[in-house]
Amino acid sequence: MRIASAHSHDITIDTLQRRQADLSDLQTRLTSGKRVLKASDDPAAAARAERALAAEMRSDTSQRSVDASKVAMSQTESALGDAGELLQQVREALVASGNATYTDAERFQLGASLSSMRQQLLGVANRSDGAGSYLFGGQGSSQPPFVDSPAPAGVQFIGTSGQLRASSDTALPLSTDGVAGWLSASTGNGVFVTQSATNSVNGAAVSGAWIDAGTVTTPSALFPVTDTGYRVHFTSSSTYDIESYSLSSPATPPTVESSGAYQSGKAIAVHGMAVTVTGTPTTGDQFSIAPSTPTLSVFDTIDAAISELRTAHCTPAQRAQSTADRLRDVDASMVSLGLARSTVGGALNLIDNETSRLADQKLIAQTERSDAEDLDMPQALSEFQNQQTGYEAALKAYSMVQKMSLFQYIAG
Repeated sequence: MRIASAHSHDITIDTLQRRQADLSDLQTRLTSGKRVLKASDDPAAAARAERALAAEMRSDTSQRSVDASKVAMSQTESALGDAGELLQQVREALVASGNATYTDAERFQLGASLSSMRQQLLGVANRSDGAGSYLFGGQGSSQPPFVDSPAPAGVQFIGTSGQLRASSDTALPLSTDGVAGWLSASTGNGVFVTQSATNSVNGAAVSGAWIDAGTVTTPSALFPVTDTGYRVHFTSSSTYDIESYSLSSPATPPTVESSGAYQSGKAIAVHGMAVTVTGTPTTGDQFSIAPSTPTLSVFDTIDAAISELRTAHCTPAQRAQSTADRLRDVDASMVSLGLARSTVGGALNLIDNETSRLADQKLIAQTERSDAEDLDMPQALSEFQNQQTGYEAALKAYSMVQKMSLFQYIAG
């Protein structure tokens, strides 16, 4: 078989060019560190890498939502901590106001201090998140969510109750419901609320005795009839009747359920509840007992305390009743804000867990993408050296064959 010199030359050149192209391609892959530079290199691997990249980007997007929630909840937790400290100061002032040696002027001064604390609390309730929204704005508010109206309305919530949530898998909160924390504490002791009522004989306020917040003794016996409250009605300074009345129609004549002999400081049992009246009651004095409701406002509590501290010439019993009632309400408000803070703390724990989950998810996606498209460097370097050696050997062989051509022989 005859092989023409031109044909041999062309075949050799083509082979060298292919070797050079393969070597250049491998060098490009070594430089980039990628095995798959375009989809045609390995369609299946390219598809895997694209899916992994999409998962990685979803993790980054979700993490931005988580970060926004963490900032909002951290600010909210700090605000609720500030509110708790202010309420503790209010409580200390109320305890001081119960001192029997205080004059009306000193109590008036305490009322002025409470007024300042109330304004600070309102500022905390209307605290901005720094991005045009409000921490306690519920589902969103472009203006401060709490408005201080003249009495008797007091502080009102003008936002939309509820929560804004991030568009992530776990719907993390971006705001807090202001109504729940600030305006919806449970009245009384959380189960029922006691109150001194006007004297049924002369219509005056109870002046010689006061009632405590009471305790639950038999939960199953509480308020057996719906829409019913109870009164401890003193028929004399030493006897009382337990009356039931309609909560929806308080003017309806009450029903006497039982009677008893009064002893100052001794508990009075009423349908699974125990209340204690202290002092010297007057004939016609009344103390009511009604189911607790989630309607207690932090600001109304302080407003009532300020009003009572500014009222002069109260009897010791009236001062004792006022102090006991306001301390009870402040404690209930502190519990409500404390529960809100605990909820925010739970959200922050959930945010930390979500951050860890997203970090793991992103790492898995990055590993999957790397497996699909990254180059095995040791193997690639070895292959590059082999191809480079082969290419150099092919060049030397070609140069030697070229010297054996007929034209060189004749010329020689």
